[in-house]
Parts: sequence; structure tokens; C-alpha cells
Amino acid sequence: MKLKNERYEVCFVEKGGEILSFTDLQSGLQYMWQGDEAYWTGKNPTLFPIVGNTYSKTYTIDGKEYAMKNHGLIRQMNLKCTYQDEQKLVMSLDSDEETLSKYPFPFHYEIAYTLVEDTLHIDYRITNIGDRVMPFIFGLHPGFRCPLCEGEKFIDYTLKFSKQENVEQVVFDPSGKDPYHMEKRSFDTLQCSYEEISKYATIIYKGIKSDEVTLSGPKGHGVRMNIKDFPYFAIWTAKTDAPFICLEPWYGHGDFSPLDVDFYEREDTQLLQPQETFSTSYSIQVF
Repeated sequence: MKLKNERYEVCFVEKGGEILSFTDLQSGLQYMWQGDEAYWTGKNPTLFPIVGNTYSKTYTIDGKEYAMKNHGLIRQMNLKCTYQDEQKLVMSLDSDEETLSKYPFPFHYEIAYTLVEDTLHIDYRITNIGDRVMPFIFGLHPGFRCPLCEGEKFIDYTLKFSKQENVEQVVFDPSGKDPYHMEKRSFDTLQCSYEEISKYATIIYKGIKSDEVTLSGPKGHGVRMNIKDFPYFAIWTAKTDAPFICLEPWYGHGDFSPLDVDFYEREDTQLLQPQETFSTSYSIQVF
């Protein structure tokens, strides 16, 4: 499945409804991370109904224990294409016996991709089709090639935010022994740094106000993401030589240490009423 105009081509796969590639047909430049077992086989999963996981990897609803893999269900499932024309592609997933065995809430999930010139618009709709409140956390995990051009290095790239940011960074103990804490940070530009990401395992900021963040390198190529209304923004890569970076807008986060709270009461959990729809979106512009 693909969307194509005179300059750009974007290809998609049924598994996870993910972007497979975003290619500049004129230069041949590929912007999306293609996956590699040596680093990270993922590409750009959608995180639903959980970002990360619970600390125990299990949770209890109505006295019954359930478990999901890291980052939830969607990335493991095959979506079906329900609409396509020259500019737009829609894929969807309805809950079934497999999803209900891991997450006991009926839902309809839909992702729509629209290619307009150099920008891919991505819209999500999640509907609670059950008869009780549905708890979930939602996030995105797109991976981009970094560096993009020969002769460039990862450290040559910067992340430029559209506003001056005065945020809190979620600092956690990767071993899970200690609760996370918050540290204040101020910036409008960050340098891509393997050392900084490795230091924190994943860099996570809370309270991002920028509508956009731009990843760019010394030869003038990069990507610009619209991240408006996402309260968290995470930065991750797999190893200190991995040729990609993940820029991740989130609505919440997984557990960083043991928690003694109901699944409905986990921090930043969205509570979707029966028959209501949660909608959100972002975009990827390439240059």
C-alpha cells in the first residue's frame, strides 16, 4: 500500500498499520528507519493501550490477570485497509478474541494517512464500543534515519523546538528499584547525543508546549513533526552507534517502579466513556 505524488512516495504495511518508508523520489533520500536486528527491528509503532508496560508486566481487571507485550496491542496486529484514494489511506482494527484475552475492552481503532506535498498527516480515532469505561494510554514511536546523508554523524543533528521549553524531565532508575523523579530543564534546541540518551535510557520531557519539533542535519535535510497537544515527548535510540533516532509524542508513560494502584488509576490514564471516541493526530514533514 502506498501514497504517491510527483515528489514523494510513502509506503505502508498491514502489521501495526505502520509506515514502511517515506522517500524523496527526486533525491532518493529515505527518511524512515527501516528496522535492523543489529539495533532495533521496530520502525514506527503505535503505542496502545499502554506506553511501555506495567512494572510487573501484568495487570488485574475484575479480579482476572492480563498481560500485554511492551507498548501494547496495535504493533502486533494486522490492520485492514478500509479506504484508499490517491491522497488518503485508512486502516482499522476491531477488537477480537485475541485482543480481549490481553485487554478486556471492546474497541475500534482507526488510523488515516494523508499525503499533501511534502507532509504526511496522521490521524487516529479510537472508539470505545463496549458498555463500560475503557482505560488506556496512547503514544507514538516513529523512528527516523539519523544521519540521513553520507559524511554526516548522529551528533551533527539537532532538535529545534518551536517554542522555548521550560519542562520537567522524567528521570528514572532503569533497574526499577527507585521511584522516578522530575528535574527541571530549559531549552529550545537540543544536540543529538548518544551519551545523553544512554545516560537516561530514554529522555522523557513532560510539559512540552511546542507545536513542532525539527530534526535537521548539516546538509539541510531532516524532518519536522507537529506534536501539538501531546504532554510528553521522548527521545530514544538503541545503541551508541545506532543510525536512527525515535521522536515520540506520548499522552502518558509506563511504570518505572512498582506501583500499588488500580489499572484505571495509573498516572495519565485516559478514561474513555462507552460509545465515545478519542481523537488525536500528528504530522511528518520532510525536507
